[in-house]
Amino acid sequence: MNHTYIPSGKYKERSWFIVDANDQVVGRLSAQIANLIQGKHQTMYTPGYDSKVHVIVINAEKLRFTGKKLTQKFYYSHTGKPGELKTKSLSILLSKYPSRIIELAVKRMLPNGFAKKDLPKRLKVYSGESHPHQAQKPKQIIFSI
Repeated sequence: MNHTYIPSGKYKERSWFIVDANDQVVGRLSAQIANLIQGKHQTMYTPGYDSKVHVIVINAEKLRFTGKKLTQKFYYSHTGKPGELKTKSLSILLSKYPSRIIELAVKRMLPNGFAKKDLPKRLKVYSGESHPHQAQKPKQIIFSI
């Protein structure tokens, strides 16, 4: 009978990574960030287990989009009341809230389940070079896209 190995939480320590989003394609970058938050890069990866990985993304306003997404992509939100569908285009969202684009993309790439509520909280996105997480000593990670 095969048993699944589940590592004890006391042997895991929090790890922080910093990702520069300068001139990166949104979908490819967010897919790799989603895998990083889940802990799929670790040798002791277990699907239902807490990976304790935090990711900081800087330069969110310098993202790159393929095709005609700046004019044709829309984000929808609904309050639940009839006639309350709200639409925002990608170009408006990029000019006002550039960090939300990565947050939404990563959140929607995470698997459904009990951990989906907690995993997006481990993603910190900032427009610009500076971030307030210097004390965590994040490791620079460069994705080969």
